[in-house]
Amino acid sequence: MTPNLDTRKNIDPSRIESLTWATLEETAAAISDGQVSSEALVEHRLARIARFEPQLKAFVEVYADEARQVARALDGLLRAGIRLGPLHGVTIAVKDLFEIEGRPIGAGSRAVPAKVSTLNATVVERLRAAGAVIIGKTQTVEFAFGGWGTNAVMGTPWNPWDLHTHRVPGGSSSGSSVAVAAGLACGALGTDTGGSVRIPAGLCGLVGLKTTHGLVSRHGLVELCPTHDTVGPIARSVRDAALLLDAIAGPDPRDPVSAGAPVRRAVHHIEHDAAGTRVWVLPASERHSIESDVLSLYDRALSTLAELGMQLVERPLPQSLTESMRIAGKLMSAEGYANLGELFEQDLVFDPHVRRRILAGKDIDAAQYIELLKMRDKARTAMLDAMEGVDVCFMPTNAITAIPVGEVDELSTPLSRFGRFVNLLDLCSVAVQAGLSGQGLPVSVQFVGKPMAEPLVLRVAHAFEKATPWHEAVPNGLD
Repeated sequence: MTPNLDTRKNIDPSRIESLTWATLEETAAAISDGQVSSEALVEHRLARIARFEPQLKAFVEVYADEARQVARALDGLLRAGIRLGPLHGVTIAVKDLFEIEGRPIGAGSRAVPAKVSTLNATVVERLRAAGAVIIGKTQTVEFAFGGWGTNAVMGTPWNPWDLHTHRVPGGSSSGSSVAVAAGLACGALGTDTGGSVRIPAGLCGLVGLKTTHGLVSRHGLVELCPTHDTVGPIARSVRDAALLLDAIAGPDPRDPVSAGAPVRRAVHHIEHDAAGTRVWVLPASERHSIESDVLSLYDRALSTLAELGMQLVERPLPQSLTESMRIAGKLMSAEGYANLGELFEQDLVFDPHVRRRILAGKDIDAAQYIELLKMRDKARTAMLDAMEGVDVCFMPTNAITAIPVGEVDELSTPLSRFGRFVNLLDLCSVAVQAGLSGQGLPVSVQFVGKPMAEPLVLRVAHAFEKATPWHEAVPNGLD
């Protein structure tokens, strides 16, 4: 299938529709230059939400009136010569795991009435400080525990790359990815505990950044697995992801885990030459159980990296991805039960598959949990030792493309194999597009780096993105 390439090279801000598939950075520049107003952008996005949301079901709640008011105020500041930051006037969607004062937070569940938040998550405050307009909250797998993106109680968002067949969007940040992929928002926030930013970004044709644990504050976040939970952006380009990261990252006294987070600007280094980067490629022992189109496009991407002057390195992993996935899954269940077990033990209506995953943690006692943490520490040390002499690892993001919702087997975890090990080992990773399958569905690859190496993985990913056209591909039927 020939990709539907966007027209961002021919942006005409006098026609707001031309910004539908523009990057966040391009949209912010058009607003800053006075070519288009934030209010006009908001109205355009709200019109698209009204048109496509009935099918896509990306949002839990849309903040139409508030977004209009904020946009007008931001336009007034620009007229006075004041620009709050690089996100001034653009629309951002936020996963329904983050507190927004005065708004309900449900975490993808209807088991109990959604409480109204009395505080703002730190990342929400930082987005607003950078000038973003929060346009609404997006759907999530119930309590963020699932990679398919399905939600039996709230409904499953529709992957916009196939408007005829209801395909999985990926999870758990399902609604955030659908909203950006369909042009309903300029960017979005998600969370990644075992791939929950990268999996849906990959299946929906986007960029998703899994940040190092502690780089971005989790204050005001509904937690699932505190040792693995991270906050990350979902965007149309690597530069957009870097801009969003720069806006939300850094230490926060309300989240002690973030105390050592560096203060830096990843976007400032993104254009540096990536030639000479040493790239650890997927070992032959891990090339099994990958969809043929995914493996073919991964190999094509390897050729692109070599053409860009990167050095491809082959070596075995110190621990198999399957074993890492197993350990991470047990830790997620154990900590999920510690956080949510009391709720899930009640006779309430939950997604049965999420309930099963949470209650599995009940059988993991303290001694087993401590042993799992020891196994994690050992595996993390071994991986960091193995990464000496390389800069990044390069792997598929997902082993498969988006399948129809009706074909999902909730007992299988094919989308977790390339996701969970990054969280288990506390690495960082950015997922980028590598092409389209024979069915016209997005295929994604990820660059994985050491802890706090986000500027490096973003720089390498940006070089790959510039050398390929796939970041310009958009779903058909959404113009």
